[in-house]
Amino acid sequence: MKFRPCIDIHNGAVKQIVGGSLNKDSSKALENFVARQSAKKYAKRYKKDGLTGGHIIMLNSLDSPTYEVTKKQALKALKAYPDAMQVGGGINNRTAAEFIRAGATHVIVTSYVFFEGRINYDHLKKLAEAVGPDKVVLDLSCRKRGDDYFVVTDRWQNFTEEKVTPELFEKLEQYCDEFLVHGVDREGKRAGMDEELVKILASYNGKPITYAGGISSIEQIEKFKDSCDGKLDFTIGSALDIFGGDLAYDDVKNYK
Repeated sequence: MKFRPCIDIHNGAVKQIVGGSLNKDSSKALENFVARQSAKKYAKRYKKDGLTGGHIIMLNSLDSPTYEVTKKQALKALKAYPDAMQVGGGINNRTAAEFIRAGATHVIVTSYVFFEGRINYDHLKKLAEAVGPDKVVLDLSCRKRGDDYFVVTDRWQNFTEEKVTPELFEKLEQYCDEFLVHGVDREGKRAGMDEELVKILASYNGKPITYAGGISSIEQIEKFKDSCDGKLDFTIGSALDIFGGDLAYDDVKNYK
């Protein structure tokens, strides 16, 4: 179990937003924090601290008028800390290789794979052909509907029919190197982890999984460790003091 750092970029700025609050064209969102520092500065900080396996998320969609300025920030961050961070946001088989060449260890993909409510195996195969499954992280970010959790796409606002279970991970593991899962209903709210979801994730024994959503104190990290038996990695965004929160980044960065 280890801490994975993050850099979320929206409209060309590093931000922390409330999960699922992006509007239709991804130009607006409920903001918890807008940084004065660039994505490059955050990447340099993570490099100095020796943190690896974190993710850079471009929150603007490909058709957004501000996608290019967001992408520019992401590429600068990758250049500042190459071969150490993953990148996601609008990734498909045509764009994936560019980010790998730019220094990303992996590309993170959701909507391209979970297409029109189902797993699109043709897209999965094309992605694997473009960069190799060892360079792919599948984002199974989810929300609860009824008694179960379902993968959500398109700014975390559209439910798919894919239920988050150990069996789903087993079905997909041949196409990727890792999984990333945001508990979307907790994301950006500092409301504590989604313990039920964490236990589902921990019941899978396979590729690494990073959990995001709601962790906001050292005590909650300890609870998370107990709930997943130390099997999952974790990321924290808006709760950290470097993103305007109360939790000291220096207390978290080397947590074991």
